[in-house]
Amino acid sequence: MISLILVEPEGPENIGAVARVMKNFDVTELILVKPKCNHLSLEARKRAMKAHSVLEKAKIVKAIPKMHTLIATTAKGGNDFNVSRAPLSPEQLVEIIAHKKINLGIVFGRESSGLTNEEIQQCDFCVTIPSSEKYQALNLSHAVSIVLYEIFKKNKKIKPHEKITIASEREKEQVIKLHAEVLNYFSFSSKPKKEIQQKVWKRVIGKSFLTKREAYTLMGFFKKVKQKIKP
Repeated sequence: MISLILVEPEGPENIGAVARVMKNFDVTELILVKPKCNHLSLEARKRAMKAHSVLEKAKIVKAIPKMHTLIATTAKGGNDFNVSRAPLSPEQLVEIIAHKKINLGIVFGRESSGLTNEEIQQCDFCVTIPSSEKYQALNLSHAVSIVLYEIFKKNKKIKPHEKITIASEREKEQVIKLHAEVLNYFSFSSKPKKEIQQKVWKRVIGKSFLTKREAYTLMGFFKKVKQKIKP
């Protein structure tokens, strides 16, 4: 089970946005450590959209709770002299925790100052999201979405959308064949120019992620063109 822990959150809008992200990635346990605002305010509810249930079930506590595994998040990576901030990337994190049935808490700090060294030392791992050296601090809900997405992606083994079927190689070849037949009805100033047309279209169709519907639409189009220009 994953719990999202916000330490002294300062803005109700941010809490609402975090709740919405949690709902997006099937995380429902929100823990607020000494919040500085009302998580049930109108501002929070507006930002949460359809995730009001996450806000309503949120737990208010006075300290970071103890769990099997706690993960701190920070924009300030550590070094050899600050081991507690030695960072993992979100991708590295999910490799460690993926598919493990543990009570997992992901801890995010204050919007203005993040987590203290003491708070980070209470955690088992520290995660940093790679970002520009010119401006490393991410918006709270954006950081939450990146971390939860990586975990969701690993655990759910995301597949292409079930309602979309990708065209097979045979179907792509049929599109290319029909196009070549249409080209035969056109005049070119030289053979190389015609060959270039064939190569370009073959490459474009070959590299594209055509859906089955798109492939058959193109086949239908080329067949109609043939009927119109056929002597």
